[in-house]
Amino acid sequence: MKRIIATQTAPAAVGPYSQAVVAGNLMFCSGQIALDPATGSMVGASPAEQTEQVLKNVSALLAAEGLSLTDVVKATVFATDMGAFAAVNEVYARFFTSEPPARSFVEVSALPKNALVEIEVIAYKR
Repeated sequence: MKRIIATQTAPAAVGPYSQAVVAGNLMFCSGQIALDPATGSMVGASPAEQTEQVLKNVSALLAAEGLSLTDVVKATVFATDMGAFAAVNEVYARFFTSEPPARSFVEVSALPKNALVEIEVIAYKR
């Protein structure tokens, strides 16, 4: 059985998808970009600034289900420039301070709303 998660504390979906879905003990969070949940406007002009907002959005989605970043078991980072790897990692490390999840980092040609960074996660509900 699956359950759809929707919260106003994270940006609304910009297409025909759910913010997150819970299936069994797993929570699958759709990719988050650096949108302000209140205004829908892009936050930050650099990969580091956008990563900060993206991880705040991811945290808000997880919190809607009583979870936190410590429950994340897999993350996928999409960036429009592999040159942003170090800047994204610096911010990412501040959010995932111990036992970070498995992760992929992928360069893509473009992201929704011209975002520079998008992150999707899978969390395990104990």
